[in-house]
Amino acid sequence: MSDKDDSQLEDDFITDDEDDADTPIEVAKTNLTKRRIIDNLLEERRLQKQLNEYDFDL
Repeated sequence: MSDKDDSQLEDDFITDDEDDADTPIEVAKTNLTKRRIIDNLLEERRLQKQLNEYDFDL
């Protein structure tokens, strides 16, 4: 292989890496957002249950 072929392969490799790098970050952000939404819903449910069980006659 000549130097020209090597540099062409390296350029192609870098380009492919850049395209693939965005996808996992977006998936991680989406998963984190979903997890936060679920956590918030569970917390709201827990607090609502505490309110329902609270004895206001104290």
